[in-house]
Order: sequence, then C-alpha cells, then structure tokens
Amino acid sequence: MEYKNIKIEWLGHASFKLKNSKVIYIDPFELSDGEKADIILVTHTHYDHCSLRDIEKIIKDNTLVIGPVDAQSKLGKLGNVKFRWLQPGQTIETDSIRVTGYPAYNINKHFHPKSNDWLGYLIEVNGIRVYHAGDTDAIPELKGLSNIDILLLPVGGTYTMNAEEAANIANAIKPAIAIPMHYGSIVGTENDAERFKRLTKMKVEILRH
Repeated sequence: MEYKNIKIEWLGHASFKLKNSKVIYIDPFELSDGEKADIILVTHTHYDHCSLRDIEKIIKDNTLVIGPVDAQSKLGKLGNVKFRWLQPGQTIETDSIRVTGYPAYNINKHFHPKSNDWLGYLIEVNGIRVYHAGDTDAIPELKGLSNIDILLLPVGGTYTMNAEEAANIANAIKPAIAIPMHYGSIVGTENDAERFKRLTKMKVEILRH
C-alpha cells in the first residue's frame, strides 16, 4: 500500500519494508525480496525478528542496523556493518529519518520480559509517523501514542496481544490506518486479522505478501 509519500509492504509475520527516498526494513524474516536496505530495525533477538540470514541478504556498505542493546552480540556476527543500539525513550536521527524506541513486553506471559528493554519503533519519515509495536502485549505505554499515521500491531496472540486487545489499543491511539501483523506463519491466522478489522473504529488495511 502507499500512504502519501511512503510505500508500506508487509513481508509476512512482523516484517515490513518502508520506502520513499530511503529503504527501511523492520524485522526482516524469510525474505524473498532482496532490495538493499538503508536502515534495518530489529525489535528483539528472537530468531523470527533478528534473522542474520535475512539481514545479510539486504545489507550494503552503508546500511545502518538499529536494535536493542542485548542484540549486540548476535548482530556483531555480521562483521563490518554500522550498528546503533537503542533503549526505550531514546531517539536516533539519520538522513532526515527519526527513530524513537518504545517499550515492548509481555504483561502476563514470559516470552518478552520488560527487563530486556526490547523495542517498538516510532519511525518519522517526511512528516509521516509509522509505529511498529514489536512483540508486545497491550501495555499502558502504547496508549500514550498520538498523531500516528500508520499503526502496525500484532494480533496473533500466544506470544503477543490478541486481536481483541490490539483493537482496543488501536481504538485508543486512533491512527489514520491500522495494519495487523504477527499472524499467518508461526502463530495466528488471517481470521485474527479479520477480527481485528471488525473491532476497530478506523481504516484497517490487511496487507498481502
């Protein structure tokens, strides 16, 4: 899909590509698209979000990889790649793109502990604000988000919030467009995405890949 001046492509699971003058990947995983990245954002170290094999497909000499502090040892295996480590509340600005880290964690599960400082990302590109929630439950910090153009939320349950919880978060944030993710492969089905769409009060795009 295209929103104003930015193209947004769902690559399956929690993986997205954002493109205008720059190419930004979020959690690249099981890629068939090999377009090189200017920026790669990694939300956390689980294999389906921090995949070295997939990152290697899209890095080039000046690719910037941004991730949580505890991803340093894993991503360091990539060799001569530029890294920046981010914690919740911190911001990185590069090439007119602004990336801010937000908390992403489980409330009543053990898969994504808050103490790991894993991330969701607010990405600001040419005035467009895209939020990728990462692997998270319906945590209170999300309701503090505002003026979001594109909201990318997990809906598959088990490891993250489910469709109903995601719809409640989306209805609180009130983005221009909401896009469900984290379903269809490892966990969750398209029914979760459809249920999310029925329960939300804004435009929802269910993307194909």
